[in-house]
Amino acid sequence: MLTNKSILITGGTGSFGHTFVPMTLEKYNPSRLVIFSRDEMKQWEMAKLYGDDPRVRFFIGDVRDKDRLHRALDGIDYVVHAAATKIVPTAEYNPFECIKTNINGAINLIEACLDQNVKRVVALSTDKASSPANLYGATKLASDKVFIASNSYAGAKQTCFSVVRYGNVMGSRGSVIPFFQEQKKHGEVPITDPRMTRFMITLEEGVNLVWHAFNDMVGGEIYVKKIPSMTIGDIAQSVAPDAKQKIIGIRPGEKLHEQMISPEDAAYTYEYSDYYKILPAINGWSQDPKRINDGTLVAPDFSYSSDTNPEWMKPDVLSEWIKENKQKIGKI
Repeated sequence: MLTNKSILITGGTGSFGHTFVPMTLEKYNPSRLVIFSRDEMKQWEMAKLYGDDPRVRFFIGDVRDKDRLHRALDGIDYVVHAAATKIVPTAEYNPFECIKTNINGAINLIEACLDQNVKRVVALSTDKASSPANLYGATKLASDKVFIASNSYAGAKQTCFSVVRYGNVMGSRGSVIPFFQEQKKHGEVPITDPRMTRFMITLEEGVNLVWHAFNDMVGGEIYVKKIPSMTIGDIAQSVAPDAKQKIIGIRPGEKLHEQMISPEDAAYTYEYSDYYKILPAINGWSQDPKRINDGTLVAPDFSYSSDTNPEWMKPDVLSEWIKENKQKIGKI
C-alpha cells in the first residue's frame, strides 16, 4: 500500500507524527515521507533523529496557507492530516484562531489535494467531535463533515477522503499523564471530577488505525477503534498513587464523559472485530456494499461513550504501561 509511495503528514512534528514516521519508515519503506509543519525548531530537533535518511523530508508551512500546501503536495500519493489547534481551553479563549486552523485549514488541504491529484487522505479526528460541547470539538466536527463531503468534489479525480476518530492519547505531549507526573512532585494532583471518564489509546494503535483506513477506505468513512475507558481518578491513581487528589471542577468546555459515536449516527454505523465505521449519510453511501464490506449494522439506539463502554482499563495495566514507556511520556 504505502511501499515506495510519497507520503505527507501535516502537523508532522506533533505526538502522532513522532510515532507515525518511524513506524511507517520501518514497515512500508516509502520513497518519500514529508513532514509539513510551521515550527522550524521542532523540525530541526526532529530532523536530528533521522540523520541523512533520504526518505525523510521537512517542509515549513501552515495549513492556513493554501499556496504553500499546493507546493508541498506536488508528487504526493498519500496524506495524513494531523495539524490542528487541540487544547480545549486554548480554543475556547482563541476561537478565531482555532477556526482558521481546524476548519479553514482543512478546506485548504482538501482543495490542494484535489488540485495535485493526491490518491488518499486520512484526517485525524477526536472523540470531542461527537456531540461537541466545546469549540475544539465543534471545529473538528465541521472538519470531519468537510472531509466526508469532499468525496463528492473529486469527480473524475482519484482522490478520496476519510477520517479516523479516537480518544485520549496515552502519554502524549500536553496530555493528562505527563501533567499528573509533573504535579505529583508537589504531593497532590488536581482532578476535575472523580466520575469523569475518558477513552484511552496508544499512539501505536492510532498509527495502525490510519494504516487500516488507507487500506480499507472507499471514501467518506469515519473509522472508530474499539478502545478501553478509565475514570480520571483511576488515571491519577495509576500515575501518582501516593499523591492527594484535589478536586478542582470541570474546566470551560469539558465534558464529564466523552463520546465517539452518537445515537444519531447509529443508523449509519457498522461494527467490525476491533473497530466501528460510520458511513456517510449523504448520497446513499451508507448503503454501499463496498463501504460496508463485512460489517454489521449496530442497534438503532447504539452510542459509543466512555461511561457506558464495555471495555475498561484497570489502573495496574496503565501503571505497567507507564513503567514501560517512561522515557517517551510527554516528550513527543
